[in-house]
Amino acid sequence: MRKGAFATGVYRNIFAEMGYDEQEVEKRKEEIFHTLFYGNEEERIYHPVGSDMGYIEDTGNHDVRTEGMSYGMMMCVQMDKREEFDRLWNWAKTYMYMEDGENAGYFAWSCRTDGSKNAHGAAPDGEEFFAMALFFASHRWGNREGIYHYSREAQEILHACIHKGENGEEGRAMWDTQNYLIRFVTDVDFSDPSYHLPHFYELFGLWAEENDRLFFKKAAAASRAYLKSACHPVTGLCAEYAEFDGTPYESDGKMWGGRHDWYYSDAYRTVANIALDYQWFAADEWEKQEAENVQKFFCETLDEKDRDGVYLTDGTVLKEKALHPTAVISVNAQASLAAGGKNAVSCVQAFWNTPLRTGDRRYYDNCLYFFAFLALSGNYRIY
Repeated sequence: MRKGAFATGVYRNIFAEMGYDEQEVEKRKEEIFHTLFYGNEEERIYHPVGSDMGYIEDTGNHDVRTEGMSYGMMMCVQMDKREEFDRLWNWAKTYMYMEDGENAGYFAWSCRTDGSKNAHGAAPDGEEFFAMALFFASHRWGNREGIYHYSREAQEILHACIHKGENGEEGRAMWDTQNYLIRFVTDVDFSDPSYHLPHFYELFGLWAEENDRLFFKKAAAASRAYLKSACHPVTGLCAEYAEFDGTPYESDGKMWGGRHDWYYSDAYRTVANIALDYQWFAADEWEKQEAENVQKFFCETLDEKDRDGVYLTDGTVLKEKALHPTAVISVNAQASLAAGGKNAVSCVQAFWNTPLRTGDRRYYDNCLYFFAFLALSGNYRIY
């Protein structure tokens, strides 16, 4: 059975395998980071603040989210950009971290760009990315004092995520402690398939506080099983939100900003996460089939005119258009870490020929774009 990069230390460079010039790949990687962090006002998503802070703006919603802040930190640790990493982390701890109330120990999922909180709830995908980026920072750069003792900060985040609400404490855990599945938000009992990061949980099972490690090992296994139930067996598509049994979450459309039982914005991340799990751990050959199913759906099943659409998980084409079409191209390419064959090649070629998105909606698309570029060039690594 194939071994992943965690065991071998070898990260596939799909671009090199396909014959792209390695110097051109490296140059483009650096250019993407520079554009996102230091491009002009119509390009960048990063904004330094004062001498020691900075934030990532969700340019479509004009706020700062734990999703984006933790994504930015992961980009920085992968690119060996410690100053920008520390600026983001300082901003997050200063403005987003909640010290009291039922969500004490978590981070407010949305803030204004001046640091004031838009909400006092937390989104678990931010916490898990914060923790992983902090562990990598600890191993790549070493711990310092205070909030820059990265590994201690990561352990404290994860401890809160699974122990919140114990012993009469108010609030709820981010994971269901009976089935080991991550919640969409703490006060509901359903999930978001794109939050499931078994490749992170495997590492949390090594680096979290000692008494928490077994939980995350079980969470990794539970998430891999859950993804099989959440992803359609033919199309590979999953819903944005799904019940704990994997069936698409259906509501009256009044909660959570509308319907979420379709393959739409959040859901795009799922196949990218599955492919990265395969790259790092190769724990389940189903992941290869899943990646190939998604690529087949987009490359063979859909008419070309419908490839920027919205779909039910069975592939039914709806009349809506994708809010983030560049993100779709990006994750389909990242799926090639696990997939093989002609569709894997064509998805990477399409991605290579696609520029970064411009305009107000560029934030989400370009985050997934850069993660895909890092992964496909062998630069999304375990530290």
